[in-house]
Amino acid sequence: QVQLVESGGGLVQAGDSLRLSCVLSGRTVSSTNMGWFRQAPGKEREVVATIRWSGASTYFADSVKGRFTISREYAKNTVYLQMNSLKPEDTAVYYCAAQEYPSSSVRRESYKYWGQGTQVTVSS
Repeated sequence: QVQLVESGGGLVQAGDSLRLSCVLSGRTVSSTNMGWFRQAPGKEREVVATIRWSGASTYFADSVKGRFTISREYAKNTVYLQMNSLKPEDTAVYYCAAQEYPSSSVRRESYKYWGQGTQVTVSS
């Protein structure tokens, strides 16, 4: 059974940093394409960043390029989202997701497994 558990969200001020963690169980991050998505109130869930199982390729939404990074730690079977220079518009519930089979798509429909989400609130 595949499970994802996010942590690390919170309330911060604009310009601050946060690191989100996602612990994967039932699969290994070394063999799974992983992604971070977010959903703000009244908006669609959107992709933030993805990393392929090989680690050779990452994707970032234009809105977070240069500010966010995605990484993995094999020993902890964990994926991280490092968020720097946070802005109020980054406020959302952040979800970690995993694909069942490797796909180059970054669309949320290509991700089968989802965590419960962690709230990130950035005050101005």
